[in-house]
Amino acid sequence: MDMMTSMIVAAAGMKAQNARMRVISENIANAGSTAANGDEPYRRQIPTFTSEYDRALGARLVTMQDTELDKSDFGKKFEPGHPLADEDGYILQSNVTTLIESMDMREAQRAFEANLNVIQTSRRMMTSVIGLLA
Repeated sequence: MDMMTSMIVAAAGMKAQNARMRVISENIANAGSTAANGDEPYRRQIPTFTSEYDRALGARLVTMQDTELDKSDFGKKFEPGHPLADEDGYILQSNVTTLIESMDMREAQRAFEANLNVIQTSRRMMTSVIGLLA
């Protein structure tokens, strides 16, 4: 794999991790939400990725394909005075766990940084080669 191809593959990885961080940010923003008007509360989204072969590059590129809804149970909070509380006094809350989202965010940041390092290293190597040829 040449240096330009490695930079393009790393850039695709950065784009996918950026999209992942947007989904995680949305999950964190809605972590404390409750059901409104009889609807379900916010349901955690899980990003899914796919790898596609680029014939022109001769390499596989990763992309964020879509998001899936987390099927885990909603949280319950005891608030008997709340207008949306059920007959037992509980309200449904989002199934987002901020600790898990924070760890996922950190992992996405690390992957983004690793791809950025690949681009920076490839660029330095290309600059060195040009310097040798001049």
